[in-house]
Amino acid sequence: MDEISIGIIGAGMMGQEHIQNFNLLDGARVTALADTDDGMLNKAAAMTDGNPTLSDDFETLLGDDGPDALVIATPNFHHIHVLASALEAGKPILCEKPMCTTLADTQEVMKKVGHNGLIFQVGMEYRFKPALAEMIARVHGGTIGQIQMLSIREHRFPFLPKVGDWNRFNRNTGGTLVEKCCHFFDLMRFIIGSEPTGVIASGGQNVNHLDESYHGHTPDIWDNAYVVFDFANGARAMLDLCMFAEGSRHSEELAAIGDKAKVECLLPQNIVTHGNRETWEVVEEPIHVPEEILNAGYHSGATYHQNKAFLDAVRGTGDVPVTALDGHRAVAMGVAAQMAATEKRRVDMNEVGL
Repeated sequence: MDEISIGIIGAGMMGQEHIQNFNLLDGARVTALADTDDGMLNKAAAMTDGNPTLSDDFETLLGDDGPDALVIATPNFHHIHVLASALEAGKPILCEKPMCTTLADTQEVMKKVGHNGLIFQVGMEYRFKPALAEMIARVHGGTIGQIQMLSIREHRFPFLPKVGDWNRFNRNTGGTLVEKCCHFFDLMRFIIGSEPTGVIASGGQNVNHLDESYHGHTPDIWDNAYVVFDFANGARAMLDLCMFAEGSRHSEELAAIGDKAKVECLLPQNIVTHGNRETWEVVEEPIHVPEEILNAGYHSGATYHQNKAFLDAVRGTGDVPVTALDGHRAVAMGVAAQMAATEKRRVDMNEVGL
């Protein structure tokens, strides 16, 4: 395919980030947008390189005369409604995380993807952050020996305002450990190369959004948590999340520790460090990311590389890097972690079907 036309369903922050990155990729053009919010729709349209078709009904993008491939970037709870039709249209799909907010819905998506043999990729941008990709390559290349521990710390600002403030409530997001943290749980599986067997967790809402009210309801979205997973290969991984920590030097710090060495990734500064057990030497290396890629969104250049991988899969020159099964398992880990924290107990992964 000389040029792949892209239709984006959901023209908010992530939809706009996708547009910026497709604009940088050869052989791709955003030709259609759908959103029910006129303001977002017009703002997104102004970012495209052409004159895209605009609609308040995503169904108009699904016909034979529509775009070649689809990006779904609507609110979390709306994914399943779009996918119910989009999966029947048979077009390649890049669906933002989380794939859906419930396990029943993710399982339904997996069945349809498998049955129809579709190109279906889940938008786990974190795998593609250049500095983090370098860290992962070192782990998988054996430079730290056999990985034993993985820690992920995100200390950041609160949830951003969204259209209709849908992200203030668990019923719309699946809960913070699904909505925000499925990225990190996907990373745990991917980096460690094994499946989780159980989880302990503690989390809650202690600071953010407590003085807000929407139609008489106070937000219930969590703003902090500790989560620890055990994995089948004996490794363990921990997430340390705080969303009232604006005054942080690094918003994200990841460390993989093996029996020979340790490798870290510091974001958004795009720094990788390597520490050797025998010499105690620590080497720090900045990872260069071109400015135009770095400035095309909020994910340290990841969306560019993610979308390139999607285009490669559509063209048949590459495999889908993050599958529907990956998306399902990340949501399952979020559900299990949320359950462990709520019920104050260890949850075995077989309780959520893993």
